[in-house]
Amino acid sequence: MGIGTSVFLLALGAILAFAVNASIGGLDLDVVGWILMAAGLLGLIMTTLVWGRRRQVVATTEEPVEYRRVEERRDVAPPL
Repeated sequence: MGIGTSVFLLALGAILAFAVNASIGGLDLDVVGWILMAAGLLGLIMTTLVWGRRRQVVATTEEPVEYRRVEERRDVAPPL
């Protein structure tokens, strides 16, 4: 789950939990909202942990194996 999906679930859950006053037979929208907010928060934490591990910087102290010398050749005489 990405960051966008997690934020969407958080927002949708907050809307259902705090802004909607409708009742559906056998379904409590406040509980559904809290569940969606918990899922969004869990997804946001998991995404942050996964992306944090991917972006670790690895420093190497070894020198490059080979250096190449690049020379510029001009076959055309420069303008006078």
